[in-house]
Amino acid sequence: MKEIRTRKAVKGDLDALLEVEQACFPPGEAAQRESMEERIHTFPRNFWILEQEGRIIGFISGMTSRQEKLTDEMYHGTQLYREDGEWLMIFGVDVHPMYQGTGCGALLMREMIRETRKQGRKGIVLLCKERMIPFYEKFGFLNEGLSDSSHGGESWYSMRIRFKDAEGKE
Repeated sequence: MKEIRTRKAVKGDLDALLEVEQACFPPGEAAQRESMEERIHTFPRNFWILEQEGRIIGFISGMTSRQEKLTDEMYHGTQLYREDGEWLMIFGVDVHPMYQGTGCGALLMREMIRETRKQGRKGIVLLCKERMIPFYEKFGFLNEGLSDSSHGGESWYSMRIRFKDAEGKE
């Protein structure tokens, strides 16, 4: 595999991110241009971009919040975003279909978990379809069961990883 690197999002990434997002998710689930643009503008440090030879091949996007649950409202605006939020809410783990199964998703997950833990957050929450539960469990996420989300008209499972702080408390 050619050399790949991770980095944060910049405004000029919008079209490439949308291309990957649309390749990964059906229209009812994929982020819309306005939402993605607002996210990049508001919390670019909550994007982990995977790039190969200048081409974006995958990314993770999310936002930090004081809320403990990832709600549908979070997908449609930034009002629940807090820079000092205790939880990272993941909107999507996107790897272009041409690169799925090559370890790119795992590389992104490890980088995102490492950085989020280093920031001193309580943990990470994401929603996934049932078939993806084993993938996230490999990284220490626990299945909390079906969520209240009806994003895109689908059923979603809530997955959470909790970090222990320096004093050993959760």
